[in-house]
Amino acid sequence: MYLAELAAAIRAEVPGDFLPDADTTTLFLLYALLAETKGEAVEPRDVHDAWVAWMRIRGETHRSMIPFEELEPDIQREDEPFVEAIRRAVIRRSDGMRRTAD
Repeated sequence: MYLAELAAAIRAEVPGDFLPDADTTTLFLLYALLAETKGEAVEPRDVHDAWVAWMRIRGETHRSMIPFEELEPDIQREDEPFVEAIRRAVIRRSDGMRRTAD
């Protein structure tokens, strides 16, 4: 349950025009896993790898399903809104935990 709640929090931080048209439930669960394991240290490469895993799970192919380092810089930057969303969700959750502990 906690990962689903974190996934929803991350999704809420992403501007709507950046969201894929497909069902993103699994994608945001993968982003929640990144939030749990990497926290604010999450990087664009991590987000890209999660996206590639999601695409594979869905049986999809795309020209950007290559190692992050091989992507053009403008394509690499497309992961930034998701990195920032994960970081904001982690910070909000940490702030909430601190207030609860006080």
